[in-house]
Amino acid sequence: MAIDNETIRHVAHLARIDLQAKELERLHVQLHEILGFIDKISNLNIEDVLPASHILPISNVLREDIPHTSLTPERALENAPSKKGNFFSVPKIIE
Repeated sequence: MAIDNETIRHVAHLARIDLQAKELERLHVQLHEILGFIDKISNLNIEDVLPASHILPISNVLREDIPHTSLTPERALENAPSKKGNFFSVPKIIE
């Protein structure tokens, strides 16, 4: 698939990118290579290939959800720099 400089300028304008002449030429070469690679991929026979969302098989490794005793408020607040009753105390941030 061929791409011309006018198309690149149009897409750059839509993306609000100001391209210099040197950048335009470099981008033209890069996009030509990318589109050439995509053309090669589109010619592959993929009839026997199953769709997949990942290349490798993955599975979640989760620990068992076993209930246990929680921290007491005293234990949770014992290292707090400031506390008020059973709560952490923080400075007011409203301006």
